[in-house]
Amino acid sequence: GEGRQVAERWLTEARVAREMLRLALPPSGMAVGAGDVIELPGDGAEGPGHYRVDRVEQAGSLLIDAVRIEPEVYDPAPLEEELAALRPFVPPLPVLPQFMDLPLLRGDEVPHAPHLAVTATPWPGSVAVYRSAVDSDYALNAIVANRSIMGVTQTPLHAARPGLIDAGPVLEVKLTSGSLQSVSREALLNGANLAAIGDGSADRWELFQFEEAQLVAPMTYWLTGRLRGQAGSDGLMPEVWPAGSRFVLMNGTPQQVELSPHLRRVAQHYRIGPARRPVDDPSYLHQVHAFDGNGLRPYSPCHLRAEAGASGDITLSWIRRTRTDGDAWEGPEVPLGEESERYLLRVFEGNEQRREVLLDTPRWTYSTAARAADGVSGAFDVTVAQVSATYGAGPTTGLTIPG
Repeated sequence: GEGRQVAERWLTEARVAREMLRLALPPSGMAVGAGDVIELPGDGAEGPGHYRVDRVEQAGSLLIDAVRIEPEVYDPAPLEEELAALRPFVPPLPVLPQFMDLPLLRGDEVPHAPHLAVTATPWPGSVAVYRSAVDSDYALNAIVANRSIMGVTQTPLHAARPGLIDAGPVLEVKLTSGSLQSVSREALLNGANLAAIGDGSADRWELFQFEEAQLVAPMTYWLTGRLRGQAGSDGLMPEVWPAGSRFVLMNGTPQQVELSPHLRRVAQHYRIGPARRPVDDPSYLHQVHAFDGNGLRPYSPCHLRAEAGASGDITLSWIRRTRTDGDAWEGPEVPLGEESERYLLRVFEGNEQRREVLLDTPRWTYSTAARAADGVSGAFDVTVAQVSATYGAGPTTGLTIPG
């Protein structure tokens, strides 16, 4: 406020001082000196004018140069003191990143690149992701501009049959930020409300959808009407996801980080933190991950069946699934989605593996002679997995055959 008063006075002085005066006084006026203020009568209603003597020259008579002043200029202006608005200081805090090596969701993703979801309270505005082969010489990999909707489950989620609406107990989720909303059945079947649940590791995630989200407490929701094991993640569905499992809403905010194909399954160092801070700031988190590239992972086969023949031979059959372009109904079968059709079949008796067979057709006969050669005399288990030349064997489908 005081600075503004000084500036206002200076500006007014400069404006008034544009009116200057030059006059001559007789020797009797030698008492007038530089710095004195003289008053001269004004014209009409203008009133007298005051002038400050700036220069005096003695040359027989006194030659005076003066500029006009207004005494009111030097009265303090009634300006209100305004305090400067200071933004509160928010210290740089670590963010919560979650890497997820997921299968293809839309089909146009980079199949070997993982997704990254990040949240923080408070949100730093944007998050920087740096990557390096060693814990030094980091290069910027990605900028995460938006906070993901993440949380932790408060109740267990038991396994359910994929492809059908799960009408089991509610799944209670407490979010760290954001909100959830219910959708119609039509929107659900068109892919809305897709979420991931996992144990916090990079590669163990089940994708599911939910129809209803009921707010029951601050930042806490009950999720019902679930579609489980989406995008082929039914092969990773455990008997139960315990309370405390991670929850991430896959609404397009989690984004893929850049990863070259030759770095698949190669450990990489990541430093993740507020984008406004340098990479060596203490707020950055350091993590090391190697990703399998689960967008390349084959789905598990379905409808595994066994038929016993009259001779005692057991014929096993199954139906393959595809990870790409499998929604069309026009063709007799879904696209292969791999370089070739291959299956890995294993036979177990108890915990001991008795036989392993690599097949190129979805059918295999286990003869009585082969069972005798393998030493299988009672009940046994069979697992079948689809094989990709790039990824390897995917999740298995199992069947127990009684003795």
